[in-house]
Amino acid sequence: MSRPLEEALFAAPTPRARAAARALSVTTGAALLLLAAGLVLRFEDAGQLDARYWRFFASPSTWAFLAEGLLGTLASASMAAAIALALGLVLLLGRLAGSRLLRWPSVAAIEFLRGTPTLLLIYVCFLVLPQAGIKLSTYWMLTLPVGLSTAAVVAEVYRAGVLAVPRGQTDAARSLGMTEIQVFFGIVFPQALRYIVPALVAQLVIVVKDTTFGYVVTYGELMQNAKVLIANYHALVPVYLVVALLYCLVNYAISQASKRLGRAVH
Repeated sequence: MSRPLEEALFAAPTPRARAAARALSVTTGAALLLLAAGLVLRFEDAGQLDARYWRFFASPSTWAFLAEGLLGTLASASMAAAIALALGLVLLLGRLAGSRLLRWPSVAAIEFLRGTPTLLLIYVCFLVLPQAGIKLSTYWMLTLPVGLSTAAVVAEVYRAGVLAVPRGQTDAARSLGMTEIQVFFGIVFPQALRYIVPALVAQLVIVVKDTTFGYVVTYGELMQNAKVLIANYHALVPVYLVVALLYCLVNYAISQASKRLGRAVH
């Protein structure tokens, strides 16, 4: 990499560059506000912001129904995340194993799950497995595919963190007589977690979003319940706006929790 390019990419920004960044941020913010205002006006012209489409939000039963869907989303997402974190670690250990009998199947599983759309895995659980006599509840028809799909990505995130740990750490641990398991879980993996917390949090956010596929199996998650409200009250825009806000709040909570976790591991 040439010296000028390296300085441009990694050097501290100059006052001129900071001013340009601020101007770009202001321009982008103004453009987004204009876009939002335009959308509001279009919704108003279409009558979607009329009071009659919002009255049912004054009913406690509406919020109870949305809360039920939100709890379903959180239940599925939390279990899928647990499956992904645990199975991802198993796949990582298999991929790093010295034996080909362990490494090759792990690599094949990772590549297969990474390359297969989550929606296709859901359809397999929903349509194919019952043909083989395996019947799952709607909860597991959604949670298991999301967890499996995410596990492959998590395994690669783990691997990136492990490879980022300096080689001297493992050499020093081995020189002290530690076994490979002790080296990995006592020295390497705890340090790797420090590097990958942001990437893991990003995957948790994706898990929450993937639960919106629950409509395929009619699992009672937030989007599925939103569709029921839309069908009953014909209030598409208001319901989707409220649901979008709820998803934003959940993802914001995950982001805040990740910041605290990041400070803790560092």
